[in-house]
Amino acid sequence: MITLVLVRHAKSDWGDPGLDDHDRPLNDRGRRDAPRMAQRLADTGFRPDLLLSSTALRARTTAQAFSGALGAEVALDPGLYGASADAILAAAAATRAASVLVVAHDPGMTVLAGRLSGGGIGHMPTCAVARFVWRQDDWDVATALDPDEWALDTPSQGTAAED
Repeated sequence: MITLVLVRHAKSDWGDPGLDDHDRPLNDRGRRDAPRMAQRLADTGFRPDLLLSSTALRARTTAQAFSGALGAEVALDPGLYGASADAILAAAAATRAASVLVVAHDPGMTVLAGRLSGGGIGHMPTCAVARFVWRQDDWDVATALDPDEWALDTPSQGTAAED
């Protein structure tokens, strides 16, 4: 079985217009949502074999919250900063791990979540957690098929799922 969890980074701070986009930190809401959403995912029993994160500060900080809750080390991937949906999926598949959590950015995250959910996920708000499961053991086969089940959890709405 292959499980892919997509986490859009938590809400970032736009308070310093002189700060490079890559270096924007989380704002108060983001610092509150990241550990809360990480704990909600941990409460499902999910433990990733690998946690991949964009190198942007807001993504790394979000990933650290999930790392702590899930007991997984963070592997930084510079290619996930501003990555397209195809690049995000390719990065996850390239790991060949049975379960991968990816922390990255929009619009790539929303596009990929929408594609994998057959249009069921129209938007990945900040710190949203989308989970996709294939009853396959090979990423090449899995990524050529629709997932067998998916679920979306957001900080404000709770969980929606289809299986």
